[in-house]
Amino acid sequence: QVQLVESGGGLVQAGGSLRLSCAASGDISRFDIMGWYRQAPGKQRELVAVISGIGTTNYADSVKGRFTIARDNAKKMVSLQMNSLKPEDTAIYYCAHRRSYSDDVNYWGQGTQVTVSS
Repeated sequence: QVQLVESGGGLVQAGGSLRLSCAASGDISRFDIMGWYRQAPGKQRELVAVISGIGTTNYADSVKGRFTIARDNAKKMVSLQMNSLKPEDTAIYYCAHRRSYSDDVNYWGQGTQVTVSS
């Protein structure tokens, strides 16, 4: 079992920044894949960013150059620094865990709301 708890969401004006954090506990390895997903009202959940155990990252095209994912394996923490936020970034953001890139996400956090006003 893996438990994921997000924090750091909130309301921000367009152009502003927010930093999301995810605290992981339980049966988690430093080799596991960690990621952030988001779901806007009326839309499907989509991948925002993922990071491997050795720090390899991948981003959705819509956030490249604005968002940065990072992890601290010793603290079992994953973060998402979001800069130059846009109203279309408004969504519930979820921390996610999977064992490898070939596996589906097997654990989700409860989600944290990010709202960007224009």
